[in-house]
Amino acid sequence: MTTIARILSSKPLEIITARPTDSVISALKVMAQYNIGAVPVVAGERLVGIFSERDYARKVVLQDRSSADTEVQAIMTANVICARPDQSVQDCMKVMTDRHIRHLPVMDGERLIGMLSIGDLVKAIIDEQQFQIEQLESYIRS
Repeated sequence: MTTIARILSSKPLEIITARPTDSVISALKVMAQYNIGAVPVVAGERLVGIFSERDYARKVVLQDRSSADTEVQAIMTANVICARPDQSVQDCMKVMTDRHIRHLPVMDGERLIGMLSIGDLVKAIIDEQQFQIEQLESYIRS
């Protein structure tokens, strides 16, 4: 069973983040630059929220706010659901499905150590299934 730690080991070490006082437009530019759909929001070393494309669409666009004048902290999701490195891919997939979310910050105690997307989990599941198929094919041939 694949763990979150294993997935993180294959991802870049740098975690792209935003600060609570960043403007929404600057956070969106960073997300576009790195082709990501969400960023953890950190104050110093502490995770204080998560900002996603969904937050932008629902809390800026639909409320006719200005992306340049609105700070991330005004629209971020403050009650962040997180994963642990020892959790399984299946556990995290269930959390994401049940909570209708697409991104999970990964915490080791109080320390942010990574970020997962639903795509990361789907890829891990597909890779695991492909490995099992190859093992079964090898067994059948021998």
